[in-house]
Amino acid sequence: MEFTGSSYNGAFKHGRMEGEGEYTFPTETKYVGEMKDGMFHGKGVLFFPNGSKYEGTWEKGISKQGMYTFCDGLEYQEKDWDYCDGYDRRFYTERCNGLQPAGNSQLTDLDPPHVIPDGCYDCGEGFYDPNTRVITDYEHHFIRNAEGHEHEWIVRTCRKSWDEIVGHSHDN
Repeated sequence: MEFTGSSYNGAFKHGRMEGEGEYTFPTETKYVGEMKDGMFHGKGVLFFPNGSKYEGTWEKGISKQGMYTFCDGLEYQEKDWDYCDGYDRRFYTERCNGLQPAGNSQLTDLDPPHVIPDGCYDCGEGFYDPNTRVITDYEHHFIRNAEGHEHEWIVRTCRKSWDEIVGHSHDN
């Protein structure tokens, strides 16, 4: 597996990738795991630039079994997957009231959505202020401090107050 712009961090045997290592493709997709004779072989994880990942067991470069997880944490299931079916609560409002007309976006289950305070995020259970790293409920009562991964997840995925007002920008 030699691609221009790719990189490998691990052991070699007879000039081929062997053992535990990290291989980064030119697309910035990264494989971390076991290799044999220059191919993915054994347990390994593909990390995609959008934050999703595929954890699998490989045999001579071919995935034999694995699990794909979307960047929001949703795990794909080959059978009996209830995503987007009649029992998926994420789309309750759409099932009850139908879809919005083209051009009208429904940003949250609550329509109209909460007005996000300036400089804050709507993290689903309340508002998050990235400067103080405090999450409050929608009535502005303290819930908790957000640290590390939670802070990163909110900043990466949640609705922002500055996205709600056309022409208003915010530096991050």
